[in-house]
Amino acid sequence: MPVITNIEDLRLLAKSRVPRMFYDYADSGSWTESTYRANTDDFGKIKLRQRVAVNLEGRSTASQMIGQDVAMPVAIAPTGLTGMQHADGEIKAARAAKAFGVPFTLSTMSICSIEDVAANTGNHPFWFQLYVMRDRGFIERLIDRAKAANCSALVLTLDLQILGQRHKDLKNGLSAPPKLTIANIINMATKPRWCMGMAGTQRREFGNIVGHVSGVDDMGSLSDWTAKQFDPQLNWGDVEWIKKRWGGKLIIKGILDEEDARLAVASGADALIVSNHGGRQLDGAESSIAVLPRIVAAVGDQIEVHVDGGIRSGQDVLKAVALGAKGTYIGRAFLYGLGAMGEAGVTKTLEIIHKELDLTMAFCGRTRVADVDRSILVPGTFPT
Repeated sequence: MPVITNIEDLRLLAKSRVPRMFYDYADSGSWTESTYRANTDDFGKIKLRQRVAVNLEGRSTASQMIGQDVAMPVAIAPTGLTGMQHADGEIKAARAAKAFGVPFTLSTMSICSIEDVAANTGNHPFWFQLYVMRDRGFIERLIDRAKAANCSALVLTLDLQILGQRHKDLKNGLSAPPKLTIANIINMATKPRWCMGMAGTQRREFGNIVGHVSGVDDMGSLSDWTAKQFDPQLNWGDVEWIKKRWGGKLIIKGILDEEDARLAVASGADALIVSNHGGRQLDGAESSIAVLPRIVAAVGDQIEVHVDGGIRSGQDVLKAVALGAKGTYIGRAFLYGLGAMGEAGVTKTLEIIHKELDLTMAFCGRTRVADVDRSILVPGTFPT
């Protein structure tokens, strides 16, 4: 086993252990992938101010996200097909998040179901991410299932009314069910660890959908259903309806524009996530970290502002907090850990990010993440 020191180490290990079609699904963007690259590159442009001779005892990264105590201002982002990066992936990631003290968010398009995750985490509260489908009856049942599973927040994604074109997925034949081309079969045969894990679980379908929709009883029938279900007519009136049906904490995901941020405030949501869907929707959009300061300025303290996209280190978390984010989300970073080492890999991801966050905060002369602001950044190197 190689020595793991950072998220890039986990990425390389995951790439060697996860079949290409599923690794590429996680580690790619739409079209030319310019926004996908900008998400990480723009963090690197922001420089930190090192301070010395500061008492650094008693440091704390503890914070809150939507009123929930967290070990650090980081949550695990909702990602589709997580259970294809590693067998029972959503359950393993939820367990790691619970043990570490950060929120886990389950995707609508997960392999393990809401009920699977609840049953295997001792009904520990987790967050549930909702896609709006044309079948409103299904959405109502999904919300009710999330309530029954003790989910403590609903993350409503608004930027997937239509699907961005992801070239690697098309070339790899990633579909529901995946196309078992000769090339894919040969590639899977080179990943024995992954194959053994998948052979040992029954969870290989979209657990929140298969068996919960009339006429969708397997992966074959699922493909036709999902192709017709993402709703291009989604609007803020639907958000109001969902908020009323849910009745609990609501987070709006997919905000990149100040006007949409103000509409999120007007919707009564508890938080918004500055997000470009990991560079997987509109290629050519700005990076999340570039937009973050403008969104914070537009809404002030009327709503809690979170951010995702491109976060690969604790330094990235600190920079986002300095620019006004009250919470951050890691998607690819935890998927690399999961694909590399299962539950232990997700734990390793969280440990790496926490240590980097703690040390960088200290080098910048701060002992509490709650005290971090723009003064830790070099003027002229960050977006305003």
